[in-house]
Amino acid sequence: MTDRVCVGAIAGAFGVRGEVRLKSFCAEAEDIAAYGPLTTEDGGRSFGVTLTRPVTSGFAARLTGVTSKEAADALRGTRLYAPRAALPALADDEYYHADLIGLTALDTGGVTLGRVAAVLNHGAGDILEVKGDGIKGSVLVPFTLAVVPTVDLASGRIIIDPPEGLFD
Repeated sequence: MTDRVCVGAIAGAFGVRGEVRLKSFCAEAEDIAAYGPLTTEDGGRSFGVTLTRPVTSGFAARLTGVTSKEAADALRGTRLYAPRAALPALADDEYYHADLIGLTALDTGGVTLGRVAAVLNHGAGDILEVKGDGIKGSVLVPFTLAVVPTVDLASGRIIIDPPEGLFD
């Protein structure tokens, strides 16, 4: 677990006056502007965010210190992080993706299956990508209560009750 959570990414310039196209990873997309100054992954730069209007796949936004199209284009692909303390508290059965990545995945018998490498969402719900020894490539596990009945952040593990053949 970290003290910062990725809440969005810059998709490039929007227009010629320094606005950026901002993709939000927040449950309520427009909340990205409310989490205080956002920082780059390395913490080297910090930006205040003002959303100007919704656009396809995100928002047009102004970032403090970004005043030209060239400066906005140079930020393309930059992930933006908010301090964990600025984010809302979660219900007991909700998790930030950043907290799940790296957890050890065990089956219901206690056998290690691998580690959570990524959390994916293509619109139909979250999917855990599990990688480990004995797994060719990776296994995609539906992140549902039926398949992942236990998430224990304190112990750094999840329990998976995989459907027949998922890890074969």
